[in-house]
Amino acid sequence: MRHPLASLAALVVLLSPHLNAGIGAQGQPLSASDVTSVRSIVGGVAPQWSPDGTRLLIGGALGGSDLWTIPAAGGLPASLDIQLGEIAFLQSHQPKYAPNGQWLSYISNRNGPAELFVRSLRDGTELQLTNLGGRINSYSWSPDGNSIAFAGDKFGHFDVFTVSVPGKAVVRLTNDTRYEVFPTWTPDGKRVVYARMDDRWLEHEVLELSAVGDGQPRTIVKDVDFFDYQAGGNFGYSLVSPDGSTLLFRSHRSGWINYWVVPMAGGVPRPIAAEAANQSGARWSPDGKSILYQALWNGTQDLRVVAATGGAPRVLAKPDGMGVISNAEWSPDGRQVSFTSESPTEAADLFVVNAAGGAPRRLTTSSTATHVASRLITPKKVSYKSPDGLTIQAYLYEPTLAPGGKAPGILFIHGGPTSSFNDTYQAQVQYLTMRGYAVLLPNIRGSSGYGKVFEDANNGCWGRCDLLDVTAGVEFLKTLPYIEPTRMGITGTSYGGCMSLAAAAFAPGVFQAAIAASGYGDWLHFHAEQELRHVKLVEYEFGDLPQATDKYRMASPIFFMKDIQTPIMLIHGVGAQLPRSVASALFADRLEMNYKPFTYKTYPNENYYIRRRDNIQVMLGDMVAYFDQHLKDGMREPARARGGAR
Repeated sequence: MRHPLASLAALVVLLSPHLNAGIGAQGQPLSASDVTSVRSIVGGVAPQWSPDGTRLLIGGALGGSDLWTIPAAGGLPASLDIQLGEIAFLQSHQPKYAPNGQWLSYISNRNGPAELFVRSLRDGTELQLTNLGGRINSYSWSPDGNSIAFAGDKFGHFDVFTVSVPGKAVVRLTNDTRYEVFPTWTPDGKRVVYARMDDRWLEHEVLELSAVGDGQPRTIVKDVDFFDYQAGGNFGYSLVSPDGSTLLFRSHRSGWINYWVVPMAGGVPRPIAAEAANQSGARWSPDGKSILYQALWNGTQDLRVVAATGGAPRVLAKPDGMGVISNAEWSPDGRQVSFTSESPTEAADLFVVNAAGGAPRRLTTSSTATHVASRLITPKKVSYKSPDGLTIQAYLYEPTLAPGGKAPGILFIHGGPTSSFNDTYQAQVQYLTMRGYAVLLPNIRGSSGYGKVFEDANNGCWGRCDLLDVTAGVEFLKTLPYIEPTRMGITGTSYGGCMSLAAAAFAPGVFQAAIAASGYGDWLHFHAEQELRHVKLVEYEFGDLPQATDKYRMASPIFFMKDIQTPIMLIHGVGAQLPRSVASALFADRLEMNYKPFTYKTYPNENYYIRRRDNIQVMLGDMVAYFDQHLKDGMREPARARGGAR
């Protein structure tokens, strides 16, 4: 169904760079509104092809609906008039076309707990398929489009169910206290394939079971030593080849996250394209002869195709310079591939390329005003050595300064900590750099994308061993001629907030200001009061309590208040589900008790993080004001104090 304003809304988005040409004074830094205006038209939905191959589904960044479609040949988007609501963690909307083209499915919590819904593509009729009252974290359509297999936690742990469409008949297939998640189907529709996780979320067993629930499950392959913080989402769906003979799955067994295949009957797995890079988003071609996947190389991600029988992969699309290609999907006939592409100065847009190769065709142009796009800062990729010899890769954002001018430095730390900075847009960093700060984004030890040894290098020593990479980043900044060496700040969200607190406590005097967003300073408290996935994370990283109490305590800045010399700003979201941040409030109370300088501010109508655009804009102003107060105060220090107390 076409929304009456769809053509107008799309036209504004597609033409906005031309409509806004010349707006704004080139000499002034972009406003908070400007830097937060760089948003993808594709939205938060992975684009996918309609079963007939004529259109692609995208998210609701155009407004008026949470889902839109756009012609695969190019043209104006059309609204589906669907409001999905907000989804909590372990769930997402996951809109998917039924293979028979009759339905569009999605998860929504607009009537209470998140449930499965379908919308008829013939007459627009909507049906709520499930009424389980729990979470649904993954699902897939049967090949004939008459059933959906899904993983739900109605009984306190994730089991695999099926539901008929449109009949709504639910059948429970599995019953195990371990998590059983991410179900898919064999091509004949007779069996369901799913992953079973061990109690530590470290090992995965891929099994198949009759789709009608009779008989016992059979193990196809086992995978070990792959910690799955996302309750099965990192391991993801194991995909059966179109001829039903081979299983494709993700594994860390080579020391990198690569894709492997194994016969459905069992046997020895082999990698499809062994690489010293993390691979993601693999898809069988419709004819089963090729496998599509994305490969991440020090923050840059390209798109590759490899023969199902193995061999050297072929690069199908790559960024022009820095960038990240994601969300790749085969067209139903296998002749084309769709994908999104973004960069540090561009929001994600949708492209289509011929599977045989050639220049991609752009289907969307996200709305970024010319006066914004022309003044965004492209970072440099740099590297430096940590004291114990590790090489740390980083992004450096450099400000424009007057001749002879000096800039304070800021270390910007990512969350996770098993995550990474990649070639994507960073609104906060753009805002800070445009106001005279040099900002360094290091992928410190513990970051993903650099091999499992590097990823595990901060296990058991959060805020201590990885802090070496942060303080080495400070020393790197000091080698730059335009840096003011006695004015250094640190900030970040989630684990970046935790590291900001750790830096204040464990590297006293190195930083003259710290802003911790949604951070934690007490890992013992974290273990006692956080949700299950976070508990699994710290148990994987530190060990089980009470045996590992000393490790938890040594990594917790709250127990080292006396050493803090850095002024700290604590910021956090608050909302109906989280009326106040217990963790940040406790840390603020402890700072107050120890006469340490701090500021504590929360932002309304949020949950744990600060995500609303209006709040982010206020937060950016608050951050700059705080850094200006402490890093641009003009205070002179005696020579003996420079470089920080030791």
